[in-house]
Amino acid sequence: MRITVMTAGEQIISLDVDSNETVENVKALLEVESNVPIQQQQLLYNGNEMGNSDKLSALGVKDDDLLMMMVSTNSSSGGAAPAAGSDLGMNPDGSALNPAAFQQHVKGDSNLMGQLFQTDPELAQVISGSDLNKLQDVLRARHRQRSVLQRQKEEELALLYADPFDVEAQKKIEAAIRQKGIDENWEAALEHNPEGFARVIMLYVDMEVNGVPLKAFVDSGAQSTIISKTCAERCGLLRLMDQRYKGIAQGVGQSEILGRIHVAPIKIGNNFYPCSFVVLDSPNMEFLFGLDMLRKHQCTIDLKENVMTVGGGEVSVPFLQEKDIPSRFLDEGRVLNEASGSGATVPSGFTEKKNNTVANPTSQQPKRQNTSEGPEFEAKIAKLVELGFSREAVIQALKLFEGNEEQAAGFLFGG
Repeated sequence: MRITVMTAGEQIISLDVDSNETVENVKALLEVESNVPIQQQQLLYNGNEMGNSDKLSALGVKDDDLLMMMVSTNSSSGGAAPAAGSDLGMNPDGSALNPAAFQQHVKGDSNLMGQLFQTDPELAQVISGSDLNKLQDVLRARHRQRSVLQRQKEEELALLYADPFDVEAQKKIEAAIRQKGIDENWEAALEHNPEGFARVIMLYVDMEVNGVPLKAFVDSGAQSTIISKTCAERCGLLRLMDQRYKGIAQGVGQSEILGRIHVAPIKIGNNFYPCSFVVLDSPNMEFLFGLDMLRKHQCTIDLKENVMTVGGGEVSVPFLQEKDIPSRFLDEGRVLNEASGSGATVPSGFTEKKNNTVANPTSQQPKRQNTSEGPEFEAKIAKLVELGFSREAVIQALKLFEGNEEQAAGFLFGG
């Protein structure tokens, strides 16, 4: 491998050495190149002095790394202090004994600074600045990183020479191989699929509900269209909320259904469409355009053109860019906690458990019957048949929506 050595006199020396070479042998090569005796050489790697008996690989030196050679007037071979005194020494935790002297020394070496800007821009920026505390923190962080890498290398070497019949050693080898595969997969993803690491912005479009402009969250994974209590009040619809449809919205968590607004006009593009809403007490999720209305109004989510078409293509509205979406809607973690159960941010569709018998508003409402037999089911069939639909189509629609008469009617009218 090739290493670069920077001398105190700003001389740059390139050496081709083996990774298992000792520091003492490197100094011998430097003596030939620089005419500086071995006894007067002090080699520093990442600010730490290198012992004569240490091997380059053990110190973490890699191909194209930079070493710094200080010249000492002391002829002892035990590694004397540099010419600038002990100010350039390092603490055991990797920080500088005298950070100001260390900073001035490195800043005064233009070649070394140029090398640092290429290999470690963060450290170079800190050295160029004036915050000595931050410099010490970065030096300690680099020391910890080197310690971790050194420990990992030692563990890998130990595994290479481990007893092949040692079960624990084999488990560690298996884990190391698996982790290597994961790391390679991650690197490949960074290269070929970098967009996979970016945040995905959910789909929002501009709509008007009862004349009030809103940012509507389009969610085909939510069973019903949802409006928050505060938003319904702002749109003048809360007075129409039918509390006989109270229930629980279930999914990843659950939320209380306050009631239902049976019909209100929404404006998409330049056209108006009838829409029904489930009302939840969810402050961070104003209006969710769910699967029931997507299906009823024959909507298409076109991600290639980044638009939603309505009415089989008669209206086309663009999905909003991130800058056009209120920041409170983009705080997905908080919305998930506060609007859990609404389907607002979770693509695993939330479903409703609600009461839908409306014969007696003051009585306790029975739970919805999902069976396809019995007098209640026959009564629903009769009511829908009276609207002009065939009995077979009515039965299929009721089964599709688990006996929900309103959703079945909406489906039949939409078809």
